[in-house]
Amino acid sequence: MKVERLLWWLVAGSRGGVNRARIMFLLHRRPYNANQLASLLGLDYKTVRHHLALLEKHGVVVQEGEGYGSLYFLSEDIEVAFDSLIEIWERIGQERIGDESGSQ
Repeated sequence: MKVERLLWWLVAGSRGGVNRARIMFLLHRRPYNANQLASLLGLDYKTVRHHLALLEKHGVVVQEGEGYGSLYFLSEDIEVAFDSLIEIWERIGQERIGDESGSQ
């Protein structure tokens, strides 16, 4: 599946897409573990783990390390296609998480 199509499906075409996009925006800035993402996004840890597992299954994120402190990074393919994610995000009418003040 082409990266742009995959991003459309993950963000706009399936339930939970907004939270997956928010995760990708955060990971574009720096790596985080699941607990850090849950705190930053105000989501339940298990919800974040579910989204990370789906993103990892489709090659959007990669996990480094093992256990509780393992970090997640955007895959190289998504880093290259990040402008497509921004365009999709804007087209579905959401504000980019990168524009929020106070987020890390």
